[in-house]
Amino acid sequence: MRLMATYDFMETMRNTNQWLGATAQAVGSYPGVAMMPNPAFQWLRAWGEVTERAFERMVVKPDWGIGSVVGEDGRDHLVDIVTEVERPFGNLIHFKVQSRKQMKRRVLVVSPMSGHYATLARSTVISLLPDCDVYVTDWHNARDIPLSDGKFDIEDYTLYLVDFMKHLGPNTHVIAICQPAPLALAATAYLAEEDPKAQPRSLTLIGGPIDPDATPTEVTDFGNRVTMGQLEHSMIQRVGYKYKGVGRKVYPGLLQLSSFIAMNIDRHATAFADQIHRAAKGESSDHDRHNKFYDEYLAVMDMTAEFYLSTVERIFKGLEIAKNEFTVAGKKVDIGKITDVAVKTVEGEDDDISAPGQCVAALALCTGLPDSKKAHHLEPGAGHYGIFAGKSWRTNIRPLVLDFIDQNSGPRVVGGKDSRGSRNAGEGDNDAPFKGGAVPV
Repeated sequence: MRLMATYDFMETMRNTNQWLGATAQAVGSYPGVAMMPNPAFQWLRAWGEVTERAFERMVVKPDWGIGSVVGEDGRDHLVDIVTEVERPFGNLIHFKVQSRKQMKRRVLVVSPMSGHYATLARSTVISLLPDCDVYVTDWHNARDIPLSDGKFDIEDYTLYLVDFMKHLGPNTHVIAICQPAPLALAATAYLAEEDPKAQPRSLTLIGGPIDPDATPTEVTDFGNRVTMGQLEHSMIQRVGYKYKGVGRKVYPGLLQLSSFIAMNIDRHATAFADQIHRAAKGESSDHDRHNKFYDEYLAVMDMTAEFYLSTVERIFKGLEIAKNEFTVAGKKVDIGKITDVAVKTVEGEDDDISAPGQCVAALALCTGLPDSKKAHHLEPGAGHYGIFAGKSWRTNIRPLVLDFIDQNSGPRVVGGKDSRGSRNAGEGDNDAPFKGGAVPV
């Protein structure tokens, strides 16, 4: 009950700050106030506007905001987001582009479950849509999942990926971003033994902690320094009465957000002070650079306690993936069993979360894979976010990943059917040379 009270206290404080911001904005916006020449009221309104928006965004799941994409025919094609597989802790969604022929490349983007929603990979999805048929793992906020739906740890996460890969079939190319990289590798190895025909064609791992000890960072140091008992005592709370997951043990999004901000407190304080100044001068807008970034950054989600704790204990402390000792449902997963899935790793030279050396360790683990099916790219001057959503991704990494996919694409059609047993919608176009498409900026 104490932990539930703590969760509700944090939500109460967030709600109170949102109300204070809205009140300040309303008071500072009264016409009567404008008759007073004191600029304090302008600053009050501006402070309220920025504060209310910031605290309101913390409990709102962002929209994907992808309405259309330009095809190679030069026309805008509407995009529908369709749920392919629905599960309690996460769905497989499909960005279905209307009136477009079947694409040669089918890509599964495995989004991270590390405090933010899958929409954190929006830029990645937008950049891939013109050239690929894109699917994404859309993880749910643990606060909204009833206790009756059971637990969800890293083994469950891995089995979700296995099921999603099976659903999409063997002509799929998987791109795992950051946190899920080791589990995507494990899921592929699991399929290599259990259902080899369902393995993806290629696996691209971007900035993931395959071997966290290869190059220590502040994140890995924290994981090694703190005991599991300390983590559970200080980080885990029970969801309060406001949400469907009441009573579920979670690592709260608001607590995670405080850690994110604390890492760069001076930078965030300056950004908000500057935004208040712009709002007071009437220079801010609903989708300006500040709001566009912080609408996503501040939108955090709760993780189940068992997922967070098992990630720290088994991936960072126990190094089960790095040592090839990971087990799923009591069965050891041997990464060396991957023999025909091309694997590419991508790292950023200035990545301070998953530093260079952590992700490329995956290639050494793939002992059964020939060197011709292994690739690595180190992006000069790129940070963590840049290697999957920033300028480095758009200008350098994305083209390399698409080339890697093309080099490792097998025949899509077997016996007139696709990998899921259904006729291809545009089978006449499936083997046509790919001509590419425009990349939205």
